[in-house]
Amino acid sequence: MTVAHLETAQADSATTVPVLLSTAYRRLDAMCEALSVRIGGPGGSPARTVGLTGGQEDVEAFVEAEAARIRERHDHTAPRHVAASRALHDYAWSVGLLMSGVWCLESRVPRIAPGDIRVDLTSGAFEVTPGTELVCLPGDPAAPLPGARTVAHQEALRAELRTAVADHMGPVLEALGPYVRRGSRALWGLVSDDLVSGLWYLGRMRGDEAAGVRAASAVLPTAHAPFPGGADFRSLRTSDGREHPTRTRLGCCLYYTIRPNEACSTCPRTCDAERLRRLES
Repeated sequence: MTVAHLETAQADSATTVPVLLSTAYRRLDAMCEALSVRIGGPGGSPARTVGLTGGQEDVEAFVEAEAARIRERHDHTAPRHVAASRALHDYAWSVGLLMSGVWCLESRVPRIAPGDIRVDLTSGAFEVTPGTELVCLPGDPAAPLPGARTVAHQEALRAELRTAVADHMGPVLEALGPYVRRGSRALWGLVSDDLVSGLWYLGRMRGDEAAGVRAASAVLPTAHAPFPGGADFRSLRTSDGREHPTRTRLGCCLYYTIRPNEACSTCPRTCDAERLRRLES
């Protein structure tokens, strides 16, 4: 994998981990149209933001805000467990991409605590307060910085990414689980899907879908507890002879309950014939 550090060695030695992470998060936000994130700081957050480990009142406001957006965008009243599932899916995808994107672009893994993330109830945008910890490889210009820790090789770094995502999402799933009404395996399946999906998407945004598939497959080549399965990509061939990567999600984000005729292309409900029809159209 080609590593593109954002800063030169000289600049890295004169900065801090939070400054590096702020730059990386802004780069991801600019690169990824589907990601909406702003950088938080000492100035405080807008009044209409919540954190998902701040208590039941914040979680209920988070779910209700998603239900309101579904009504506005789709003219559909979603049951609470559907709104909660959709909100959790967006959260897991966005926060997972903040961590996996930094790994993919820079071979660095940031630690994002649940308390570092707040969600704007009106827009659904995410606010991240950059932390003071990251993991990198020996020789990385960031390695000497306070808060940086090195691991020996890329596989160890991928393990750190899986751990960072799991440590963040564990408390979030505990808070949202009663609203989503699904068991632990299904919840972690959703997190696995969104970790894979984020890297796949990032590859497409960089103009190299195959690189995104390789990155996602390297992070989750198979099940790694608590993630119940791997990326498991396969190919579909269209009539022009082109191969297209696809996979079947371990779980379901319940979008089909909002738009029954528009289930996600990786949904377990979407057969290969339908996937090919969409690719051909």
